[in-house]
Amino acid sequence: MVWQRGLGALLALVLLLVLSSWRREPDMPAPLGDWPTQAVSTSATNAPSALPKLVSQGAGLIPMPADTPAAHASTLLALPATSPASVMAFWFAGSRESGPDVQIAMSHFDRASQVWSPARFVVQRDASWQRTDYAVRRLGNPVAWMDGSGRIHLFVVGTGLGGWAAARVVHYVQKQAVSNMDDLQFRFEGVLPLSWLWNTSHLVRAMPLPLQDGGMVLPAYFELGTKYPVALRFDAQGVFRGMVRMSQRGYLLQPTLLMRSPTEWLALMRDNSPDKQLRLAQTHDGGQTWQDLPDAELRNPDASVAGLALQAGVMFLVYNPLQDSRGELALSASADGLRWTQTLTLAQGQGEGRHEFSYPSMAWADNSLWVSYTDHRRAIAWQRFSLQAP
Repeated sequence: MVWQRGLGALLALVLLLVLSSWRREPDMPAPLGDWPTQAVSTSATNAPSALPKLVSQGAGLIPMPADTPAAHASTLLALPATSPASVMAFWFAGSRESGPDVQIAMSHFDRASQVWSPARFVVQRDASWQRTDYAVRRLGNPVAWMDGSGRIHLFVVGTGLGGWAAARVVHYVQKQAVSNMDDLQFRFEGVLPLSWLWNTSHLVRAMPLPLQDGGMVLPAYFELGTKYPVALRFDAQGVFRGMVRMSQRGYLLQPTLLMRSPTEWLALMRDNSPDKQLRLAQTHDGGQTWQDLPDAELRNPDASVAGLALQAGVMFLVYNPLQDSRGELALSASADGLRWTQTLTLAQGQGEGRHEFSYPSMAWADNSLWVSYTDHRRAIAWQRFSLQAP
C-alpha cells in the first residue's frame, strides 16, 4: 500500500542518516563470476595518433518538449552506421529540477536531414515505478548504453523521501527493434541491487566504458554522508554482474572513465571538498582493484565532468575550469589522462548575472566528436567537431 511504502522510505532515511553519522558505509556485493579485464576504445579508428586539432562542424540547442522550461543532465549515445540517426540525446526536463512533472526526454540527430528531431518524453513516473516499492518524487541523470545485441538501455536516477542522497538507479530496456526512432519505447527492468538497505543512495551520471565482450562498466557513486565512486559491471546482455569501489576518499562523486590501455583505466572525479579540483584514481587490472592517484591539477567548481578516450593516447575532457563558477565550459586534450591541455572554450557567460554551462556528455559518431551540456538549466546545447592531424 502507498502508506506502507511511504513509511518504509521514512524508516530507511532515518536509518541511513544514523549510519552515515557513524561513518559506516554500506557493504557492497562482490563481483559475480568473472570480471573481464579488456576495455575497448570508441570506433575512432581514423583518429590521428597524436593529439588532434578540433574543427567545428556545427552547434546549437537541441529541441525541447513543448511547454518545458527546464532541462539538465544530458547524455549522448552514438548509434551504429546502419541507424538512421547519428546520436541520441537523453536528459531530464520539466517545469523545474525536482519538479513532480520532470520526465526523461529524448531527441536524435537524423543522418539524412542533419537536424535534431523534435524532443519527446520516453520515461516518466508511471505505474511501472510502483514495482520498485519506492515512492518516487523526481527523476534525473539518465545514462544510455547499447548492448551487444543492439538494444538500448537507460539507467535513470529516481529519488524519494530524502532527495538525491537517497536515490536509486532504475534500469530500463528498449522494448522492441524499431526502424523509426520516434517509435522507440522502453520497459521497466528493475532497480539495480547496489546496497543492503533497499538499494538507496546510489546514482549514475557519466557514460559507460565498453568492454571487449560486449558488456560495459558503468561509473556510479554513493552519496549520503560520505561520497565515493563505484564501478558497476554489466555483461553483453545488460545483466548486472557486480560492483567495485574506485576510491578510498569520502568526498568524491560522479566519476568518468578513460581507457589508457585495455586493462589500465583512469577515473576522473568531481571533488565535494573545499579544495574543488578534479581527483584521480587508476586501475591496472581492468577494474578489479583501484588506487587513488595524485591530483590532476585541474580546478573545478564541484561540478560534473565528461571524459572520452577515442583510442590510446587520444583523450578528451569537458569540464568547468573555474573554481567557483559554472559560467565557463572547457574542452581539454591529453595523451595520458594525467596532463591536460585546454584546447577550446566551449561556452562562456557574457555580461552580468549568473551563468551556467554544466553536466557535459560526449560521444564519437560519423567521424565526429559530439558534446552536449546544460545551457543555463533551460536547454541542452550541442557541438560537433571533426579531427585534423596537428
